[in-house]
Amino acid sequence: MTENSDNKGIKIFSLSSNKPLAEKIAKTCGVELGKATIKRFSDGEIKIQIDESIRGDSVYIIQSMSDPINDNVMELFIMIDAVRRTSAKSINVVIPYYGYARYTAKKRERKPIVAKLIASVLENDGIDRVVTLDLHSPQIQGFFNKPVDNLKMDKIMSNHMKKNYNLDNAVVVSPDHAGVARARGFAGLIDSPIAIVDDRDPGNVKHIPTFVIGDVKDKIAIIADDMIDTGNGAIKAANVLAKHGAAKIYVVSTHGVFAKDALERIEQSPIEKVIVSDSIYLDNSKKTNKLDIVSVADLIGNAITRIHENKSVGKLFK
Repeated sequence: MTENSDNKGIKIFSLSSNKPLAEKIAKTCGVELGKATIKRFSDGEIKIQIDESIRGDSVYIIQSMSDPINDNVMELFIMIDAVRRTSAKSINVVIPYYGYARYTAKKRERKPIVAKLIASVLENDGIDRVVTLDLHSPQIQGFFNKPVDNLKMDKIMSNHMKKNYNLDNAVVVSPDHAGVARARGFAGLIDSPIAIVDDRDPGNVKHIPTFVIGDVKDKIAIIADDMIDTGNGAIKAANVLAKHGAAKIYVVSTHGVFAKDALERIEQSPIEKVIVSDSIYLDNSKKTNKLDIVSVADLIGNAITRIHENKSVGKLFK
């Protein structure tokens, strides 16, 4: 639901990653997308020019760190620099999908902590705030010395599923032990029990789990995760659930990365439906009958409105 507001003084700019979502967010906020020109030189260098005055405005730059991730990250850095060299009131980056979020700790010698690097560059570039969605690693919020609003998608997803799917005999499944907290939280929203795929080596594609903790026989199994990248985890979990007699298997995930042949493999799996947000733009080549896309535009647009009015963003989730 869109909140009514006079959003004078807000300027929303879309970069290249997800313009359709940016247009919906701007509509929710009751403003037009800002005018900017993004071009590439012959050697691939990015050229950005802001084509309107933003003096005294609160600027919101919308850019997902999705494929091609390095180009999109660089676009964001350059756009922030362009805004910083104007007389804008504030610079707010809206990152629906925050990439490099898996690199949050030095687990081995001579390894970088890329999530911290991205945070440091954003801060040094002059941002005032970050608005993002379901961070893969919530600890990234602590990498910033600026406000970070980590919006949550689970309530929107649960309401969508209750409205459009029969969940009378549902069980929410964690694809491994690390995702139990997420599964328990989503199960609470749809009033269902949980189960756990006993995958003791989720990072190993060749390892096939065989056991499920909990009852899934003849039930509607909903695998809950924050992102689908290669699809290996979801597909492995779905295969185990099918062997244990699950009647239907759904996957609900905020971010649909779908790298390489993930969608083709999902098409051939027991998964009946994958419910994802539009945090990452999916062109027609990546859309299948198994996809159910739920928009985050109202959530992000209402968050922007509340930030602009100095209201609590947390109330959006209550």
